[in-house]
Amino acid sequence: MHLFRFLKILTVCIRYGLDEFFLGHERVAGLRRFVRVIFFWRSLAAPRAVRLRQALETLGPIFVKFGQALSTRRDLLPADIADELAQLQDRVPPFPTGEVMAILHRAYGKPAGQVFPDFSATPVASASVAQVHLARLPDATEVAVKVLRPGIAAVIAGDLALLHSGASLIEWLWSDGRRLRPHEVVQEFAKHLEVELDLLREAANASQLRRNFEGSPLLLVPQVHWDYCSSEVMVMERMHGTPVSQVSALRAQGIDIPLLARAGVEIFFTQVFRDGFFHADMHPGNILVAPGGEYVALDFGIMGTLTELDKNYLAQNFLAFFRRDYRRVAEVHIESGWAPEDTRVDDFESAIRAVCEPIFAKPLREISFGRVLLRLFQTSRRFNIQIQPQLVLLQKTLLNIEGLGRDLDPDLDLWQTAKPYLERWMAEQVGWRGLVERVRQEAPYWSTILPQLPRLAHQALMRQAQGASSEELATLAREAQRRNRLLAAITVLLALIVAVLLVAR
Repeated sequence: MHLFRFLKILTVCIRYGLDEFFLGHERVAGLRRFVRVIFFWRSLAAPRAVRLRQALETLGPIFVKFGQALSTRRDLLPADIADELAQLQDRVPPFPTGEVMAILHRAYGKPAGQVFPDFSATPVASASVAQVHLARLPDATEVAVKVLRPGIAAVIAGDLALLHSGASLIEWLWSDGRRLRPHEVVQEFAKHLEVELDLLREAANASQLRRNFEGSPLLLVPQVHWDYCSSEVMVMERMHGTPVSQVSALRAQGIDIPLLARAGVEIFFTQVFRDGFFHADMHPGNILVAPGGEYVALDFGIMGTLTELDKNYLAQNFLAFFRRDYRRVAEVHIESGWAPEDTRVDDFESAIRAVCEPIFAKPLREISFGRVLLRLFQTSRRFNIQIQPQLVLLQKTLLNIEGLGRDLDPDLDLWQTAKPYLERWMAEQVGWRGLVERVRQEAPYWSTILPQLPRLAHQALMRQAQGASSEELATLAREAQRRNRLLAAITVLLALIVAVLLVAR
């Protein structure tokens, strides 16, 4: 199976002339004539960018997603390729209407016309894993109906198997392969693709994100109509807006573009550091701008999550970068276990400074985070730093944010925009407000456990006393009296704190 899939990938690359990208390098220029003679039968009249897009579409969803990610990096790609790959964001060829109706009939047990009085057979958006149709519910509510592509699970399973094979080759052929932990990275990707293949889980993601931003002036999230959802169909509120990539149209509507760009950065950092739950597929095809200037999020198949420990270390890293405290950056990497314990802090600090210092005090148009990340990768290799699979999606999303920021406002200073927010977040986490909030969250648990403390302490002492001598028993009795007095004092103090916090709610 894997061999057949590999041969198909190779055949598609040859058919669409993708070897042109490799043979363009001067070191292998001598092979060009040889390749042209062997593959004389193929037609390469179409532009290279068109052929690349068509090849990715032919190869399936994982390759389409790769093209989507590339399309946001106009600073790294030629303009023709970036423009063509942008079509992958929501214009993948749709699957037939007959298959859509068959899926809806299977999901609801009756024809789609009996569920949706008005259903548009032409999809409004078609992506790699699913496509979206507009419809109306019986009460005339406008909705968007997302339908999973038939047979997509088997295709993705095959591609993931090939990626794991490729990961094994990386570990075997490349000296740095094991440090990159390619299998764990592929597994992380597979975990999120699994969510995309279950539209009930995607609906739950949308519901969670909507709850996180309830009442927010920055981000709107469609409401999920749960009664109409299944693993193959997701029905949500229809959202109106202008694609974020249509900057001229947004300006014509009176949207403040620099303000919109800054709001995008704030939304990203709010999702990451406040909630630890972020939209990890933020290419322009998934973002609209409402008439009021709010962002509208679409497509919730890939969401990232971070633990409290991850959030804390990331925030410390970002703040240390913003303050140019490279020593603290090095220390955080070691404290978090990302760098070996025996790493020399001064050497690591010097290497990070050489990478990061040149990018400060520059507008976004003069900074390429792609190149900065490449140099940081080269630096991490020197210090044997482990790649963190759980942060791969975050890195991808940060690059998406950069691409979006470049399109909206090339003069945006990402560092200065994010720094005040991170400083405020850190103050809330490590200051008195953070302490009070954590105590308030634990108050219900304390109110249950506090009355039990004397009994638990007595039981522990009784177990300790079994088999003890008379002299040891006397010592234990004195210790018990001291512990009881201390426990009583602590219990009263904690009870007062819990009472004050509960009243203050």
